[in-house]
Amino acid sequence: MTPAADLAITPSGDATGLAHVATPGAIDVSHGPILYVENVSVSFDGFKALNDLSFALDAGELRCVIGPNGAGKTTMMDVITGKTHPDTGEVFLGQTIDLTRLTEFEIARIGIGRKFQKPTVFESHTVAENLELAMKADKGVWATLFNRLSSEQVNRVQEMLTRIRLADRADALAGLLSHGQKQWLEIGMLLMQDPQILLLDEPVAGMTDEETARTAELLQSLAGQHTIMVVEHDMEFVSSIARKVTVLHEGRVLAEGPMERIQNDERVIEVYLGR
Repeated sequence: MTPAADLAITPSGDATGLAHVATPGAIDVSHGPILYVENVSVSFDGFKALNDLSFALDAGELRCVIGPNGAGKTTMMDVITGKTHPDTGEVFLGQTIDLTRLTEFEIARIGIGRKFQKPTVFESHTVAENLELAMKADKGVWATLFNRLSSEQVNRVQEMLTRIRLADRADALAGLLSHGQKQWLEIGMLLMQDPQILLLDEPVAGMTDEETARTAELLQSLAGQHTIMVVEHDMEFVSSIARKVTVLHEGRVLAEGPMERIQNDERVIEVYLGR
């Protein structure tokens, strides 16, 4: 998927087909979690990637999702973001927004941002320009690039550069960044769109130890302001940020709870962690 597709920006800046979609401010979390996945099943050529999967995320929560390859982690995120339609089950944002009725584009617009494992940034543009392109506004790519930003927009870009620790690389081409820095930039690009929920797929894969530690600090600073789901295999990283962990196995939840409990769960040890 191209970066432009990720950001759902058209050359004209038009947002089509969204008149019926609720805005992020309309998400009702007054009676419970911000995201519900209930009894969701997905099959591919007879293989059940998700098998009656149910779980929920609270607003402002930082959740880690772990599990062996083939457990259904990627398919779960595909369902939440509209890339895959479930065979059965329900997926709701708040109390009223049925995500299974929306397109990928519409889901991104109402506040669910997804970062894939491989960073996708505009490598021929500067770090600051990448954040400008991602800014949530009624402007297209060309207007964003060539029109003067307001003082408020300039401040937003500067604040994000500081938050993702790339203020000293603002004028550098994104293609010249290290792997870890590109990951931070893409997270910053998602944050510029004011997402309600961030889905991050293996955000520290390929990072140095220092970059991994900085990423942990960044995600912990975002918890409470955004709801974050992190799918990750690096158990040391998960332990450093986890407040609640969900373990998937064979398309359903095997265990869920604090990291200490998960690490001592005999079922999880057997199918994933080992001894």
